[in-house]
Amino acid sequence: MSYAESLLWTVTPYVTLVIFVGGLIWRYRYDKFGWTTRSSQLYESPLLRVASPLFHYALIFVIVGHVTGLLIPISWTDAVGVSNETYHANALIWGGLAGVATLVALALLIYRRRTNGPVFLATTVNDKVMYLVLAASIVAGVVTTVAGFVPSEVSYRTTVAPWFRSVFALRPDVEAMGHASGLYKLHTLIGMALFVLFPFSRLVHALSAPLGYLFRPYIVYRSRSDGAPRRPGWGRVRQNRPL
Repeated sequence: MSYAESLLWTVTPYVTLVIFVGGLIWRYRYDKFGWTTRSSQLYESPLLRVASPLFHYALIFVIVGHVTGLLIPISWTDAVGVSNETYHANALIWGGLAGVATLVALALLIYRRRTNGPVFLATTVNDKVMYLVLAASIVAGVVTTVAGFVPSEVSYRTTVAPWFRSVFALRPDVEAMGHASGLYKLHTLIGMALFVLFPFSRLVHALSAPLGYLFRPYIVYRSRSDGAPRRPGWGRVRQNRPL
């Protein structure tokens, strides 16, 4: 491995973490009211009603797959009786389906944003960059997953995953990352770019959860019948006809 590549896998992840955490703190402190997805449902709803849930639910499976694949060592799955071949096959099948579903949903969202006039006018340059990086990350992930169906001695569980865990141990295993394929390296770089962009884009709304709604009292709605007393000033407005 060259010195430049060694420096890349040693320094870049920490630069990414600093920008990610620092960006979140800055955004929350100075742009708290902009911490939103800037919903465009008011402009167009039917297509959004299909694409948005599909994207979010599929993305949850993608995230769970990445977390388990990167954080769980092979020794742990071997200890519970799950062979590497079984784990790899399930990861490819379910990860591939989730990745394709996410890509289809993102394509629908981009199509909606491009073809609907009001939605397109509400799209900022920041949104366009975010969609570009997000699409590149998902495409790279799907291509990497499809390539994983071809038997190979190189696996992300023996290359990217050990490097990823070693970053948080403050001892980046650049040697393990050096054995990764070009697709894995490209997907990792695009993923880090997405994390750099995350705090400054609408993606930041993923860290907001309306937990208060789970514990607040119910809102009671009552209809007012015709015979119910009206408050002063609630009577019908009579129009004065010109003489």
